Amino acid sequence: MDISEVARRTGLPASTLRFYENKGLIAAVSAAGERRRFAPGVLDQLALIALGQEGGLSLDEIQTMLTPDGAPQVDRQLLLDKADSIDAAIKRLRAMSQGLRHAAVCPAPNHAQCPTFQRLLKAAAGRLKQGRTATAKQKNAIRPEKDGWRQG
Repeated sequence: MDISEVARRTGLPASTLRFYENKGLIAAVSAAGERRRFAPGVLDQLALIALGQEGGLSLDEIQTMLTPDGAPQVDRQLLLDKADSIDAAIKRLRAMSQGLRHAAVCPAPNHAQCPTFQRLLKAAAGRLKQGRTATAKQKNAIRPEKDGWRQG
């Protein structure tokens, strides 16, 4: 199928398809200089690329898992590492969400008197000092189950 058909069926612009081809993620079956044509299997390859991107994989990481014929060659350790990273991000976001919910409904007369809110501020201040290079221990300093941030 030609590039316009692939673009129509996937919703990807032709420029993205050409970029993927130049990067080695997909391959045209047409001769050089001819209008780009792709084998029907390119749709599965593009779906795999989209799935990898949704999972947070870079195009370079995705490329390592595609054989020259486009068949997937899954790097299980890479996927496990990415899943662990997603789980850690979910944990941090859940703690932040619960902290914000606590601050919104805190029964303390003012937030300066709330020990849970004070721990939230202290943890945030520590992250300011550390920036993006905070250790895992610092990233997990706000733990809703430890700090009593439970919605009733």
